[in-house]
Amino acid sequence: MAETDDAPLVERVTERLITAVAVGEFLPGTRLPAERDLSPLLGVGRTTVRAALDDLSTRGLIERRRGRGGGTFVAQEWPDSVVVGVDRWFEERWSDLVDACTASSLLHSSLARLAAERRTDADLATMRERLAAFHAAPSGDPKQRADSLLHLAIIDAAHNTALREILLEHERHLSLSAPAHPWGDRESHRGMESRAAREHDAIVAAIVAASPDEAAELARRHVQIDLELFAEARAFARRRAAAAARA
Repeated sequence: MAETDDAPLVERVTERLITAVAVGEFLPGTRLPAERDLSPLLGVGRTTVRAALDDLSTRGLIERRRGRGGGTFVAQEWPDSVVVGVDRWFEERWSDLVDACTASSLLHSSLARLAAERRTDADLATMRERLAAFHAAPSGDPKQRADSLLHLAIIDAAHNTALREILLEHERHLSLSAPAHPWGDRESHRGMESRAAREHDAIVAAIVAASPDEAAELARRHVQIDLELFAEARAFARRRAAAAARA
């Protein structure tokens, strides 16, 4: 994906990364993913990611370390104003996040319905392979990547290019405006992963059985996990802002 100097896009990516840290998606002192991994996660090119990281470094929010064990690390201390700003951001945009998650759930539901009606033997083989990969993936980022690949297999099995592009573009914009699945470091996320595994099994089984109504409803409910995670992130930001106010 070619990138030009796009200041508004860089600002959005910078804001996205600040929000990710403030809600605990990336914890203080931990290493951020490499630029090559952040780029597809955020749906932008590496030039944009690099410019956003440069901005965060200038503001003292991340630290770059060289040599063995080096990389880009989240700074241990962040200004209280940043944490309070993220809490305010959630308050201002919560209604939009709810609408966006509702749209995602309806799009995934429609595609799961079509997948149950149109899937080929090759589609089923891919879904089974990616479902097994999801179950086998370690907790955290590998599990999240396996989750995305499984959903792509279901989307592709619907054989509807228009709906596919609408959903992927919608989710690309959502990934730039809110935390991605904040799985990996916080205690509740293994439980969320177990729930996702059960729901994935049920969705794939409904598609294999050619049960479009069941597949659609299971997919609609499953994607509501995103809204639950955003609600958790919002509550986390609120607690941090309250703690900053008391300090």
